[in-house]
Amino acid sequence: MSKIYSGLVRVLFASSIFLFSSFSYSQTADVPVKTIAALDVPRYLGTWYEIAKFPNWFQKKCFSNTRAIYSLRPDGNLKVLNSCKQADGEISQAEGLARQIGPKDSPKLEVRFAPAWLAFLPLVWGDYWVIDLDPQYQVAAVSDPKREYLWILSRTPQMDKKTYEELLVRLHAQQFDTRKLELTTQSSTAQKLN
Repeated sequence: MSKIYSGLVRVLFASSIFLFSSFSYSQTADVPVKTIAALDVPRYLGTWYEIAKFPNWFQKKCFSNTRAIYSLRPDGNLKVLNSCKQADGEISQAEGLARQIGPKDSPKLEVRFAPAWLAFLPLVWGDYWVIDLDPQYQVAAVSDPKREYLWILSRTPQMDKKTYEELLVRLHAQQFDTRKLELTTQSSTAQKLN
């Protein structure tokens, strides 16, 4: 096991425990977070690029080019391969597992990056709720029931400014504080969204 990978596993395991500890910094909201009506998992598979996110400590070493690749496992769950470039140029990768909660078209998933032998612990699973998704499965927003985390994802490394701004309006309507979003650098030529 490489030095980077073993360090990353320790960090991700610690972050999983931290995420679901009793310390909660969720936003105040009057209404529950709403997911999309249904998720067609085969259409969701493939590569998604992070466009923006709520800052979080477990991604602090990610400097640019953050992406996730989802693929189907033989057991019906999803393999998740997250990667990003760190400030020193090193590529950091973490492999996890996602499972749907409820029916096969449920937009509510749980994700785990801790080792498989810890899968029985509820604390190592994090909520992954698809809360916005265009009909072509090109742009998505993912969060959790407490609005602590938010990721804006795209099939391409850059997102059209108008599409981004329209998504922000929908997220604001769901009582997300979109001012907290931090844009993700994809490359030195990445389009800035202001």
